[in-house]
Amino acid sequence: MVPVLRFILSLALVALAQLVQAAELDDSRLKSLETTEAGRDWEAVGRLDRQGEGFCTGALIAPDLVLTAAHCLFDRTTLQQIDPTTIEFLAGFRNGRASAYRAVKRAVVHPLYIYDGTLSAVRVRNDIALLQLQRPIRNTTVTPFETDARPRRGARVGVVSYAHDRSEAPSLQEVCAVMARQDGVLVMSCDVDFGASGAPVFSFEGDRPRIVSVVSAKARVEGKAVSLGAALAEELTLLEAELTGTHVGSRLPAGVSRVQVGEPRRDDMGAKFISRSR
Repeated sequence: MVPVLRFILSLALVALAQLVQAAELDDSRLKSLETTEAGRDWEAVGRLDRQGEGFCTGALIAPDLVLTAAHCLFDRTTLQQIDPTTIEFLAGFRNGRASAYRAVKRAVVHPLYIYDGTLSAVRVRNDIALLQLQRPIRNTTVTPFETDARPRRGARVGVVSYAHDRSEAPSLQEVCAVMARQDGVLVMSCDVDFGASGAPVFSFEGDRPRIVSVVSAKARVEGKAVSLGAALAEELTLLEAELTGTHVGSRLPAGVSRVQVGEPRRDDMGAKFISRSR
């Protein structure tokens, strides 16, 4: 849904020493989840379809809530937010069938997120959105994931995602690494591509995988492919409050108002930290 992003991150974001250290870590290869057995634990990850105009990846974090990337709610040509009711969540979709199909009722994006055709620290850090489904998914095979705190640098994480070359079934990369984290942005060695936007990034510490970030973009650092992940923690709490109407004004910086899908947005969110390389 989003063009492949080939960017060079400035050394102010990632020190070369960190990259060298991360390069020495052994990442696992992609594992297809096209069979029922392989995909059994990942049914709450699904494809987000936009009426034939591309797709993203999303993950269920409550019976009626899907976590994804905010830029999945924007038209890359007009730079305008799309009608969220045109999106359908296909839970556990593989080989033409899903465990559950749900239309989206409404959506909220982070109030500091800006979609303007460029990348910045603010845009990546705040690139999260919550979609509320028309009806909760009560299928016993589709269990919502819990979320957890942002992982430390060097932590092992994993990603379950769809992509342009694996659109009919998701794939799992169970081991990749957090190479750096700064200004709320995770730089990871995870393998992502078209369609992986919004894919959940998992921590495997504990008895069940927990979501610690979502994939925002693909990039290159010192010639190495990396993925950039958005922050969660308080930002996710803020979005949940937006959906329920709970007052969380104290969490927002002065002068920043809440913005929901369809409302105008501010466009003065600070300096760019990534430069385009074609």
